[in-house]
Amino acid sequence: MATQYGISGTTAREISASVEQGVAGGHLGPGAALPPVRRLADGLGVSPGTVATAYRELRQRGIVITRGRGGTVVAQTPAVGSRRPPKVPPGVRDLAGGFPDPALLPVLTPPRRVDPVQGSHRGSPRLPALEELSREWFARDGVPHDHVTFAHGALDCMARLLSVELKPGDTVAVEDPGFHHLLDLVPALGLRTAPVTVDDEGIRPEALRAALRAGARALVCSPRGQSPLGGCFSAGRRAALLEVLAGYPGVLVVEDDHNADVSGAAPFLLASGGLARWAHVRTVSKHLGIDLRWAAVACDPTTLARHDGRMLLTSGWVSHVLQETVAPALSGRAARTLVAQAGRTYTERREALIARLGELGVAAHGASGLNVWVPVRDESAVVNGMRSRGWWIAAGARFRIATPPAVRITTATLAGAATARLASDFADVLGESEATYGG
Repeated sequence: MATQYGISGTTAREISASVEQGVAGGHLGPGAALPPVRRLADGLGVSPGTVATAYRELRQRGIVITRGRGGTVVAQTPAVGSRRPPKVPPGVRDLAGGFPDPALLPVLTPPRRVDPVQGSHRGSPRLPALEELSREWFARDGVPHDHVTFAHGALDCMARLLSVELKPGDTVAVEDPGFHHLLDLVPALGLRTAPVTVDDEGIRPEALRAALRAGARALVCSPRGQSPLGGCFSAGRRAALLEVLAGYPGVLVVEDDHNADVSGAAPFLLASGGLARWAHVRTVSKHLGIDLRWAAVACDPTTLARHDGRMLLTSGWVSHVLQETVAPALSGRAARTLVAQAGRTYTERREALIARLGELGVAAHGASGLNVWVPVRDESAVVNGMRSRGWWIAAGARFRIATPPAVRITTATLAGAATARLASDFADVLGESEATYGG
């Protein structure tokens, strides 16, 4: 048994509950191995089928994952408890979070007066002014905008879309490497992931075709500013992907354009390609403020009805106070000027680090967005080495399913002499780690 925590129970429900309690209480941390089915069955005096049923329930709920011969282990972000990202150690500079530069975000002005509401806003969930601004936002990039709705951020929207579209056990095609919160969310919904490899132009058509042939019923992808690799669709890549998707008209395509205004890339979007089932999701957290948990969604009429029907039964609507805060920031001239400046600045900072690393013989990716993705041989060695030199960067394991190791560096606040210093430190640490770990 690879862990000191004692799993107990004589039924599948009791065994799964025992594991869940261990995870929630911190006794079984991310990556902790659970005993093989037969070993635990012998130890508890139950049948292997009972333990297998318990493990299957835990997998469906996103608490554990199975790695083939690697056995069953606790998920990196198990869907239980209240885990939070690790705190940045004192004395190091945080380049791990993927956040925008606060200096390039506008100052927000919430409504000064909030009148009491009689009843609820279920009958009029969207402020007309913000809905019109959203339509203009989509129209600017050629996204059909006859059917528009709102959500509490991109993940809230995607969770609702996937839960009403699919049933437990269905498969979702996801980017690999991809957005770590989405990779955690899909199994938490009881769904399976089909990894689709990503390059500098976004998801690869042949990998998408393989996932769809294997039965994926939905695709979630980013057209630009892809996290963590930074890929962005070209005109040719968009055309190739649409050709693949044309053979699977029943597949729901969810396009997460989360940093549309500051990605530094042109809009070659699947949403404008005549898909039968689609949703194009945009948020404002990267260019207006990370606390604005609001998303605008353009989609086909069936998807709109399913999304809004589920929202009607749960939260009902997005707070009108929040909507009244977003609207002036989305439309104000000063905010738009600052957003345009932010887009240019993020591109300069990202490209400066890639160029400096290249001069030192280190290959890196980052065609758009706020991050740079650097392939390495040993993530832990590089992360720990950079920490010892005052830099806090993200190990790639949380973003990957089957793709090779790498680290992610957020460049949103990285400028000037700090860029050269970080690149030099990184090249030194990379050389040290490869010499130590057989590079």
